[in-house]
Amino acid sequence: MRQPAITPMLTATASFQALQTHAADAAQWQLRQLFSADPGRFGKMTLAAAGLTLDYSKNRLDATTLGLLTGLARERGVEALRDAMFAGEKINLTEHRAVLHTALRAPRGSALVVDGQDVDHDVQAVLERMKDFSNAVRGGAWLGYTGKPISDVVNIGIGGSDLGPKMACLALRSYANPGLEMHFVSNVDGHDIEAVLSKVDPETTLFIIASKTFVTAETMLNANTARAWFLLEGADADLARHFVAVSTNTEAIKAFGIDPANMFPFWDWVGGRYSVWSSIGLAVALSVGFDYFSDFLAGAHAMDQHFRHAPLEQNMPVLLALVGFWNRQFLGCGSLSIAPYHQDLSRFASYLQQLDMESNGKRVTKSGAAVDTPTCPVIWGDCGTNAQHAYFQLLHQGTDVTPIDFIAALRATHDLPGHHDALLANCFAQSEAFMTGKTGDEVRADLIAQGLGADEIEALVPHKTFPGNRPSNTIVMDQLTPLTLGALIALYEHKTFVQGVLWDVNSFDQWGVELGKVLAKKIEAELTGAAHPERHDSSTNGLIALAKAAKSAY
Repeated sequence: MRQPAITPMLTATASFQALQTHAADAAQWQLRQLFSADPGRFGKMTLAAAGLTLDYSKNRLDATTLGLLTGLARERGVEALRDAMFAGEKINLTEHRAVLHTALRAPRGSALVVDGQDVDHDVQAVLERMKDFSNAVRGGAWLGYTGKPISDVVNIGIGGSDLGPKMACLALRSYANPGLEMHFVSNVDGHDIEAVLSKVDPETTLFIIASKTFVTAETMLNANTARAWFLLEGADADLARHFVAVSTNTEAIKAFGIDPANMFPFWDWVGGRYSVWSSIGLAVALSVGFDYFSDFLAGAHAMDQHFRHAPLEQNMPVLLALVGFWNRQFLGCGSLSIAPYHQDLSRFASYLQQLDMESNGKRVTKSGAAVDTPTCPVIWGDCGTNAQHAYFQLLHQGTDVTPIDFIAALRATHDLPGHHDALLANCFAQSEAFMTGKTGDEVRADLIAQGLGADEIEALVPHKTFPGNRPSNTIVMDQLTPLTLGALIALYEHKTFVQGVLWDVNSFDQWGVELGKVLAKKIEAELTGAAHPERHDSSTNGLIALAKAAKSAY
């Protein structure tokens, strides 16, 4: 592996030290006072790009903070590394790979050659195959082995091969073909695939097996279960009408029974959590149609262009990253809650968990030195208004300060009266409440107006006081469409990249995923009796013994 150039430790940089000094004063700031002192704060801290608007005014920062943060971004080389990524340089150092998910959504004719390969030619060729195939399935030209059209599609994958297409299909539900039901299987737990197989018919079901190598353990176990289920009704010769592969392993898919003509490849410069734009997005193209899938790519490309060319001070992904970095490093916020006020984005927080935490959940720099600051916060969340009745209590009055990203569409894709106004009212009210809180004096005034006695009022004041001063961003779009969804995902991809540069970690490998997989293979052999559990700790040995005892009891 080529050794990376040594980047100075983050805390040693002049920009970081200036921010540390500044943060000592900023820690005392109150958002109420910042808004009161500057009536134009919203306008100064709102930015529009690629169909999205970001309001970051409800964060404990000012123009000086932003100037220092953009200075740090320049000192850490954000612009140079951004350009290197788009140029196809091998910035994934531990795997010696380029990072080119942006090339997957670039328009036809975008010139880029990596390792002698014309990337645009390769990408467009796969997109054409996806277009032809999705049109055939959606139009009824692709028939199952008994001559019936496809009614159900089952995507079998894991990680990015599941989270991306599952999230996008749900988010774009309003644009989906009502005659084509989408299902997703990822968990090695048999209950997952059993629940799906119980709903579908082998005569009208199409399976997408999404595994680049076609050896991913969880995916192939589920794929073989699906194959065996299908062969209870169909024959080996029928498999090619009901199974397609997103893979590069031609021999393995042929052995499985899949026609190589129905293999949709992608490339080693596409990381799993950045792959929904590739043939991994075949389920999305099938669900919404290739024209809308093209819009999805175009929305992401619009954000790519903004990220690539806008100055740091007016660059939406950069600002979102810098605000998050400020909250994490200097305000001590260890987690970030994602709150989409749109039910169709109910899987978005889960998607961002992998994108952000698998990318930047690292403890060493690119050169292998231990990082000298905290890195990625814990990402979690759920849809508003459900979240308000679940965990917002902790966010309002708990002991930890957790920033929140509110996400909303200004217009609904339904026409039910009253619902969308109520939804947006809750979204905007919550962001205001987290910012302003409610003082003891304001609580007393309310309770006096209710006619309560003095002793009861003083007993209630501590319980009804909200500290406020809790940071949040609000991201709005006119409507949730393929274009705006593409832009939204790309926004968070680039935010993740920028923060990785600031921390000097490799955002594009995931070695932490591997250790558990290796151990699982050993333990599986022990559970099935092929090996004896002798090399584990007493807890692991005890758990294996319990599982074997339960199995032998039946």
